[in-house]
Amino acid sequence: MARKSRTGVLKRQREMKKAEKAALKREKRDLRSEQESDGAQVATAEDLAGYGFSGDDGDERAGGARSRPR
Repeated sequence: MARKSRTGVLKRQREMKKAEKAALKREKRDLRSEQESDGAQVATAEDLAGYGFSGDDGDERAGGARSRPR
């Protein structure tokens, strides 16, 4: 049986450590993407109206101010 060299053993250990680190990063990235997709909420038109926001009112004010002649 051939005797293993020290450099070969160290190289394999480095490769294993690098592969484990990459796997952990993949898992963390997957968890973050799942959490972001679950937590994303969009306000409905009723929600916006409740807060005093309305798409029609904002357009009229901006358009009215710009169309006024000097």
